[in-house]
Amino acid sequence: MKIKDLKVFIVGNPPPGWGGRYFIFVKLTTDNGIVGYGECYCATFGPKAMTAMIEDTFGRYVEGMDPFHIENLWRKVYGSGFTQRPDVSLMGVLSGIEIALWDIIGKSLNKPIYELIGGKVQDKLRSYTYIYPNLAKGQDDSIYWNAEQSAERAVDYVKQGFTALKFDPAAPYSAFDPRQPSLESIELCTKFCRLLREAVGTKADLLFGTHGQFTASGAIRFAKKIEQYDPLWFEEPTPPDRPEEMALVARGTSIPIATGERLTTKYEFGRVLENRAASILQMALGRVGGIWEAKKIAAMAEVNYAQIAPHLYAGPIEAAANIQYGASLPNFLILESIEQFGGFHAKLLKKPIRWEQGYVIPSNEPGLGVELNEEVALAHPYTGDKLHLEMTNTVVR
Repeated sequence: MKIKDLKVFIVGNPPPGWGGRYFIFVKLTTDNGIVGYGECYCATFGPKAMTAMIEDTFGRYVEGMDPFHIENLWRKVYGSGFTQRPDVSLMGVLSGIEIALWDIIGKSLNKPIYELIGGKVQDKLRSYTYIYPNLAKGQDDSIYWNAEQSAERAVDYVKQGFTALKFDPAAPYSAFDPRQPSLESIELCTKFCRLLREAVGTKADLLFGTHGQFTASGAIRFAKKIEQYDPLWFEEPTPPDRPEEMALVARGTSIPIATGERLTTKYEFGRVLENRAASILQMALGRVGGIWEAKKIAAMAEVNYAQIAPHLYAGPIEAAANIQYGASLPNFLILESIEQFGGFHAKLLKKPIRWEQGYVIPSNEPGLGVELNEEVALAHPYTGDKLHLEMTNTVVR
């Protein structure tokens, strides 16, 4: 069995657009007709450039390969370009291809991927969602900075069965960060934590999200204000490029530090663990280097008593990979979901992801356990020129 064909889907994500402006899916087909799907998570270049990079990588390393030879492929892609260092764009390309290879391997053996990477450990996976606006009640994006509306919405999610909720009112985040948080921002974020804790009590964990906005000293000052509300984590308090600075925050607060959505490969996560910069790792499987690389990171984390909380700001194929991965982990903590994986995420799949009372139930079907609905994908092409996710390009004060 050899890899024969590649197809790339650039799928526009219609309003409300939760999960990003567009999704990049890859489809690999073997010479005996087995199809595997993957998803690339990359925001450094636009979709046309990403498509060209995927096609180039496929032509150089993937076409004609045995899909079982993932370790061999990984080293070739990582090192052949005379870099041998974490390259977030290249690893985004490799991740999508690697996930599709695992999908093929699972289908060829008639096994879910989790059975091939150590076996199922978790029968169900606790999940959390961002606090999104209730569109049926006329809420809009202003909820992200409205503590009262967010607390009301949090009660709705708890009634659905969610036991953890994420929010990030410290935005915006800027290409000119890190910065000291303003007193106004600290006051708003403290208000969020207070009202949310009053609304949900101990029925749900609070996950405080930031995106590297702060200096270490600013993050410590900020954390002191919200510690009393006992968040489960303080996410990416400083930029991802210097884990040594994030480690100062970890030592300066009782709130567990979580990080990883912008990191790639075992090498970057190794620095986080060596510096004790975080105890919760949030790799995005469409960026980190794929499922096998993420398993290696989870093993490194296990040695350091760190836990895994796969990140999701992408489409349902990466979500499915997260589920297969999470099901195989003894040190799994929680999984990010886009609400209950309904809406456009569900429409993109022939059979939606199964979510029940706060938990995702891993599929027992072979491979990823999901199939891309190609008709829906082709009916929603992305025609814009913006990046998947963009930072503010002005200084925030």
